[in-house]
Amino acid sequence: MRPDHGRLPETFTTPGTSSFLDFLARHDPSLLPPGRTLPAGEVPSSPSATTIVALAFDGGVVLAGDRRATAGSMIASRHIEKVFPADEYSAVGIAGTAGLALELVRLFQLELEHYEKIEGSLLSLDGKANRLATMIRGSLGLAMQGLAVVPLFGGYDLAREVGRIFSYDVTGGRYEETDFHAVGSGAVFARGSLKKLWWAGMAEHDAVRTAVHALVDAADDDSATGGPDATRRIWPVVATVTARGYHRVEDAALAAAHVEVEGVRRATEPGGGGAR
Repeated sequence: MRPDHGRLPETFTTPGTSSFLDFLARHDPSLLPPGRTLPAGEVPSSPSATTIVALAFDGGVVLAGDRRATAGSMIASRHIEKVFPADEYSAVGIAGTAGLALELVRLFQLELEHYEKIEGSLLSLDGKANRLATMIRGSLGLAMQGLAVVPLFGGYDLAREVGRIFSYDVTGGRYEETDFHAVGSGAVFARGSLKKLWWAGMAEHDAVRTAVHALVDAADDDSATGGPDATRRIWPVVATVTARGYHRVEDAALAAAHVEVEGVRRATEPGGGGAR
């Protein structure tokens, strides 16, 4: 019998930082995306997630994502979820290679939970945004092989008492956005919609409706973005983050918001009820 039989590995008992990623890198780097070696050859087609929008309102932020994933020209899923709680006061939305994006979210959640347990307090919102940037930077090798992940991060800053939004590029660059932002294949159409619909000081209800409206507009012009599907009862994933914490908006509220959006669109489009 080995003398260390039944004992935890040394990395479990060695004092270190409050970062779960640092611990995992010491214990078994192959468990992290950057530690994996991909075989030679072309990367096969894999599901991609699009589109994510985020906007600030009076008292917090809204993150919303459609439910469609695509693999080339095919619809890989109509039910994928792209917006998740990062912790109690922040949320992250994913665009890009779906499998790696979901893994990134799980690691990010563990990273924040580990910090809170070790330090006994929440990481600041800037600290969370920086940790996520470091994780994305570590996956640059995968992005160079066509497996890119581009998240959108938002949360409620307990120190400033405002909602804030952060975007990223594949190299780990971190950028704070003002007012609103969108990522994914339908981002250009969603941002155009948000530019017209967003206003300073909007209420939470208005922000939720505006997020749904932006996804509907994106789905009109981007085949990879799926709009709300009332027939199948498939609604976007929409979450708010305020001083009360993370809250996922119920499907009933999203259905009502969709009815409002369609009413506005019918009234303003050529030939609609509001046309002059």
